Amino acid sequence: MMTDHSNQPPYRADHVGSLLRSERIKEARTQYDKEEITAKQLRDVENEEIIRIVEKQKEAGLQAVTDGEFRRGWWHFDFLENLDGVEGYNADSGIQFKNTQTKSRAIKVTGKLGFSNHPMVDDFTFLKKAAGDHTAKMTIPSPSMLHFRSDIDTNVYDSDEAFFQDLAFTYKQAIQAFYEAGCRYLQLDDTSWAYFCSDEQLEKIKERGRNPEELKSWYKKTINEAIADRPADMKITMHICRGNFRSTWISSGGYEPVADILFDGLNIDGFFLEYDSDRAGGFEPLRFVKRKDLQIVLGLITSKSGELESAEEVKRRIEEASKYVALDQLNLSPQCGFASTEEGNLLTEEEQWTKLRHVTDIASDVWK
Repeated sequence: MMTDHSNQPPYRADHVGSLLRSERIKEARTQYDKEEITAKQLRDVENEEIIRIVEKQKEAGLQAVTDGEFRRGWWHFDFLENLDGVEGYNADSGIQFKNTQTKSRAIKVTGKLGFSNHPMVDDFTFLKKAAGDHTAKMTIPSPSMLHFRSDIDTNVYDSDEAFFQDLAFTYKQAIQAFYEAGCRYLQLDDTSWAYFCSDEQLEKIKERGRNPEELKSWYKKTINEAIADRPADMKITMHICRGNFRSTWISSGGYEPVADILFDGLNIDGFFLEYDSDRAGGFEPLRFVKRKDLQIVLGLITSKSGELESAEEVKRRIEEASKYVALDQLNLSPQCGFASTEEGNLLTEEEQWTKLRHVTDIASDVWK
């Protein structure tokens, strides 16, 4: 008999979080950048559009709803730049994806890290009100991403130990702030673990003068310390991403190199895993899932195109995964968000909603 997991996150049918920015949002952002509208006018548009897409998520049958990251340009930089001691700037180049590159943006650590007056707490408060009796899900970059993506002033932090200690405490503050705002479902988005699975990306890490094994150890320790004091009624999940920009990607490789440290080393309540292409490898690494309370969300539905997967094929793959992890520990979602950056993936908004309904329809058949 399966455990009833329908009333707590992650849900049988779930999603990673970001949604295609509407034309109205894009237009308002352009007007704001040209100083044609005020910050308040932009926020008013964002509010109205977020209320609209929250209702669309409910109509799609989802129990957890997000604000689609409609107030952000990036899935990570917007949050990280608003931490104490972090600054954003326009870099010489963007982040390199397969055959394309993002616009230029980067971050640097210029002062002591901390979490105070962060605007995304208010963003979550608005989402929670819009969510009503549905679960309001907050998505933020994992602590690892600040280290992985930033230049760190060695006059501020002259050792890894000092940096990661403050980073863990900063996230501990963030988690508490979101909890006090009513958040009970928090997702940490992380691309670093997928990089550790890619031979090409491992070489690039080494070229930057870092030891991948040391980084894994620091990231594991920091994440576990950051979430150690979370309240018992708060669920924290992690999305492992291989890159998602304009329907392209960065890294390839199965989860085997990090499976042990992820599934048996991180004290996370659930993992969203990309499984929409052969770049993710097979389900064999799931054998490292030892905890009976650990939920695995299979990202078998792609967010990179509008073409619908065969429902029977998705069900077959869920059955295959259940050879390694009990069915009552499995869930279904798209492999990533639909717009990790404001540019969005190459599909229409209607195709996006059809994809999400596909997730809920399949999940309702599998977990009856």
